[in-house]
Amino acid sequence: MLTKSQLRNKILLRLKTQKEEDRNRKSRIIKEKLFRTSVFKKAKRVMFYISFDGEVVTQDMLKTSQRLGKMILVPVCRKNGVMKPCILEDKMPLARNCYGILEPVRKKFMKIKDLDLVIVPGVAFDKKGRRIGRGKGYYDRFLKKLSPNTTSIGLAFDFQILPSIPATRSDVGVDKVIFA
Repeated sequence: MLTKSQLRNKILLRLKTQKEEDRNRKSRIIKEKLFRTSVFKKAKRVMFYISFDGEVVTQDMLKTSQRLGKMILVPVCRKNGVMKPCILEDKMPLARNCYGILEPVRKKFMKIKDLDLVIVPGVAFDKKGRRIGRGKGYYDRFLKKLSPNTTSIGLAFDFQILPSIPATRSDVGVDKVIFA
């Protein structure tokens, strides 16, 4: 079995080399699946990641969710390893953080316990919800703090779904994975 690092490198390469038309087509299918779930329909406060570097594209999901009247939040990563949910308002200016990820310029935070649904990126997932992230541990630390009433859903392309993932005690999985 490959190590987490080897799996991460292999799948990151595949993400970066996937054709844009395939990425966009599969992202639309994933959006449709997510928006049909009862947990999404009921959720009032949804935290999405802002996709980059080949991830499942979330920008259209963000816009549509705002049109549906949901409060949208996005992660803001601090250099101290802490990630906080930040309210994203329509047409709010964004800037790249130290990792190259877009986040709001003006930051208005919400308590983690007040989130209804968290949409989680990942390099790889297995069917049990275990995940491999980008190796910094931000989502592992964040997911540990979620309320038991908050659902976490990972979004992935089919080639990111593995039979099993080597997990450590510090790894935190998601409740469900949606893929196409």
